[in-house]
Amino acid sequence: MLTSVPGTNDIFAQSKEYSFREPVFRYIVQTAERVLRSSGAQMIYTPIFEYAEVLQKGVGITSDIVVKKEMYTLEDRGGRVLSLRPEPTASIVRAYNQHGMKVWPQPVRLFTWGPMFRAERHQRGRYKQFHQVDYEALGSADPLIDAEAIALMVQIYEELGLKGLEVKLGSVGDPEDRVRYNDYLRGLFRPHAQALSEDSRVRLESNPMRILDSKSEADQRIVAEVGVRPMLEFLGPEARAFHERVVGYLERLGVPFSIDPSIVRGLDYYVRTAWEIHHSRIGAKSALGGGGRYDGLSEMLGGPRVPGVGFGIGVERAALALEEERVEIPADPAPDLYLVPLDEAALLEALQIAQGLRPRFRVEMAYAPKNPRKGLEEALKKSARFAAFLGEGERQRGVVALKNLRSGTQLELSPTELAGYLA
Repeated sequence: MLTSVPGTNDIFAQSKEYSFREPVFRYIVQTAERVLRSSGAQMIYTPIFEYAEVLQKGVGITSDIVVKKEMYTLEDRGGRVLSLRPEPTASIVRAYNQHGMKVWPQPVRLFTWGPMFRAERHQRGRYKQFHQVDYEALGSADPLIDAEAIALMVQIYEELGLKGLEVKLGSVGDPEDRVRYNDYLRGLFRPHAQALSEDSRVRLESNPMRILDSKSEADQRIVAEVGVRPMLEFLGPEARAFHERVVGYLERLGVPFSIDPSIVRGLDYYVRTAWEIHHSRIGAKSALGGGGRYDGLSEMLGGPRVPGVGFGIGVERAALALEEERVEIPADPAPDLYLVPLDEAALLEALQIAQGLRPRFRVEMAYAPKNPRKGLEEALKKSARFAAFLGEGERQRGVVALKNLRSGTQLELSPTELAGYLA
């Protein structure tokens, strides 16, 4: 028997894994959509694959995703090199430029959700195909937009019912700040170059900030031993003032946070604000999601300079946190009516009645003839409000036999009277 690819998952209601139950998934996505739509953000759906160049520039040529060949890349029949998206930001910025959104009222605030793909070793909460809710605000360099993005992200988690949240706020400064910081890091790590992982030895010259968030335990031991000064100490006056304004806005908004100087973003187009939201109960890798400001990505994709800020929420990781906190997921509504055909001739009649009542009412039916006792048992298992029985006797009288499963009362109605009675 063929099975799914390791690191991918089937999402369905009766899954043994809480994180892959469809109602949990739907609850997370619909909650995020409700919060973001209420803020005026618009939904956008972009293709799940792009020209590889778009996504390579979006995640950074020196990132693990590119260096370790974690992107799923293919050549189509026209010889075009395409990749499945490992994250959605580059696609949204590409769409902003391609469709002339720069002439819209700014900032343009967009969100999406869907599957992402990374060919990495899967573990609990991290998969080859995973799902993400993503929000981007494009066209404004005001720190108020950064604070709003953080507040919206926190609000989504709070609306889900999560309580053990920790917002960690940092800054990666301006490009000239990063140049100074990278020079400092090279001087710090060069004496330890031979002890670094192969990936970090490459990054030492090209992008030493990437060493700080290396996945290698040996690299992290060296980072701890050398006593790295935080990026916040290298901020220029403009970046520092921007950071302080974000801090002030969050305090005024009542969003609890802590300053974490260890937060870095290794990609050149990231500037200034960076943050993560953690949940301690989902394990050592406790980040539920994160975000940051990126004012250079549009130019890397061949467009004009467009300031932007955004965040991503991992759906599977949010589900793990919900499971740990034992948050009650709202139950799907029970059927208003369960139709029980008592003979073969009643099957089509039951379906016709069901189609006439849907979608105003939730109507289910048995798809094989049942005796009244068995049909009643099925209706009760589904917690239906009413059960309706159709057989030879009911056909002759032109009625259905209706039973209220809450009160136990019974009556007969014509099929045309059902909608009014259910209402």
